[in-house]
Amino acid sequence: MSTSYKHHFSRFLSAGSWLHAAAHSHHPWPDVSFEAQQQAWLDAAELIDGKWDLVFGEVMPKAQAHLARRLRLPDPDSLCFAGSTHELLMRLLSCIERRPLRVLTTDSEFHSFARQLLRYEEAGLATAERVATEPFEDFPQRFAQAATRGGHDLVYFSQCFFNSGYLVEDLAALVAAVPDPRTLVVIDGYHGFMAVPTDLSALAARACYLGGGYKYAMAGEGAAYLHCPPGYCERPQDTGWFAGFAALIHGAETLPYARGGLRFLGATYDPVGLYRFNAVMDWLDAHRLTPQFIHGHVRTLQERFLDGLPRLRSEALCEAALIPRRGAPRGNFLCFRTPQAGRLCAELQRHSVITDYRDDRLRIGFGIYHDPADIDALLHRCAEACRGG
Repeated sequence: MSTSYKHHFSRFLSAGSWLHAAAHSHHPWPDVSFEAQQQAWLDAAELIDGKWDLVFGEVMPKAQAHLARRLRLPDPDSLCFAGSTHELLMRLLSCIERRPLRVLTTDSEFHSFARQLLRYEEAGLATAERVATEPFEDFPQRFAQAATRGGHDLVYFSQCFFNSGYLVEDLAALVAAVPDPRTLVVIDGYHGFMAVPTDLSALAARACYLGGGYKYAMAGEGAAYLHCPPGYCERPQDTGWFAGFAALIHGAETLPYARGGLRFLGATYDPVGLYRFNAVMDWLDAHRLTPQFIHGHVRTLQERFLDGLPRLRSEALCEAALIPRRGAPRGNFLCFRTPQAGRLCAELQRHSVITDYRDDRLRIGFGIYHDPADIDALLHRCAEACRGG
């Protein structure tokens, strides 16, 4: 804990007097991403249309390699990129011909999937079984039991749930519970990637993994990604011209698709997010900042924050309001269930603290850009906010 990394985020952190505690939402970008964004502009100016040879020949393969190494995937070519996870989700859904689509999921998925599924249900395009994530203690067993019953076209669940921080530690057990090898299994890894160590080596041939750069990858928008195993979703119906880019000159008798994960490409894509992503991953490598190290750093800060809560004498910000309970598997943010979540979030903002809330849940998240002094300052400002002063 003697080393601080916040100086690597000087452009973001010096932009105001805010104490940012929402790494789970919009993670600050390291300074190296600024130079990367400039480089993307310079490449476009110099190469014009030729920039796509650079993007497809160097930038994208490098991003695939970074992802594959951190996720322990055997083949970087299984990965694809898009502007958002919703784009990639829709291309996955377009590969399932059965309607209504039979879905097994949870009651705690992020809006990009949950909203789309609700709309499909309204339109008669899907039926869904939702397993409650609470009580967290037996969620894995209950979800596995539901999966074992079979009869699903899609099984979709999060690695780390956005509305609690609860972490599924044994992803393989839930995937293995799906009896039909034709069922599409998708893991939403957005709150897990680069927050916690993730090893997909045993799942690479069976499950999809979906995430992006906006949160703990520290790369911002435009760097959403998908791993899809060979043999699944080979010809998405939702497809753009980039998915057949290599065949444009040569032509083809049947509609061509790119090899590997690039079959999920859409249309013209802004690659700036990949420039930032590569720069951030290179920076992390240079400083040996692995997901394991980052998670350990954040856990220490979380414990420091929780140890200081009794001094606040607050019913809203106290260990009794923490979900899941202290010591449970958790990602890199703390979640407090309180009917005062919205009011407290606004009061914290008045004291120059950035947090966020979802319904009755206040979320407070830490990252590698925090140090113990930040936690002490946060506790002080929380005390003032709880007093309404």
